[in-house]
Amino acid sequence: MRKTLYILLLLAFACSGEHKHDHGHEHDSTGHEHGEHEHGHHHGDANAYMNESEFDELVQRFEDPEREKWQKPEVVIAFIGDLKGKTLVDIGAGTGYFAFKLADGAEKIIAADADERFIDYIENKNKDAKKNNLITRKAEYASAPLEANEADVVLLVNVYHHIEKRNDYFKAVHSKLREKGELIVVDFKKGDLPVGPPNAMKVGPNTAKAELEEAGFTFVQMDDASLEYQYLLKMKK
Repeated sequence: MRKTLYILLLLAFACSGEHKHDHGHEHDSTGHEHGEHEHGHHHGDANAYMNESEFDELVQRFEDPEREKWQKPEVVIAFIGDLKGKTLVDIGAGTGYFAFKLADGAEKIIAADADERFIDYIENKNKDAKKNNLITRKAEYASAPLEANEADVVLLVNVYHHIEKRNDYFKAVHSKLREKGELIVVDFKKGDLPVGPPNAMKVGPNTAKAELEEAGFTFVQMDDASLEYQYLLKMKK
């Protein structure tokens, strides 16, 4: 099976059935969740887990109208904040679930994905949507899909836990963001949930915060209450 770039995995596990996972871990004094290594060892498993699904099935999951009930895109968009005059890179854009919603408020949206099928899907959808400020970008496996000083905001929704060598990856993201640029992470909480990957594959919010601080980011805000299954994390350059 072809190893797919972690960043195409936006919302890979949306609307999946319940799994029998480990229960959430307590936090240690460093802010990392017990049971997680700092850079993780489950991300290849997460990618393989994702790749068990056919492309049409993934599209159906991502675009399922029922998803809005728990994803609450309006909450995520409010957390991101004002995008007027800004460029946002949506890493692992998938079907463009968030990219299309954000296009109305941003100067430019770059929907990046490693899978050409998702790129084609977004471009075909945009023929009708006519979001002239939304473009696609083919992402590569080993590097973040943004040019130096081009993005004000980088968004990852349900992608963070798939990224291998996160320290190197997010150091690169940090260096390429514009001055005072922001990184928004939306990912699944620890615990047994009706949506999301198996618990062992998840990266809890305190672990994500600590890792991103190590990569050079400064903490801005965390919200683990507004969404039932996900946390929201905002970091800045």
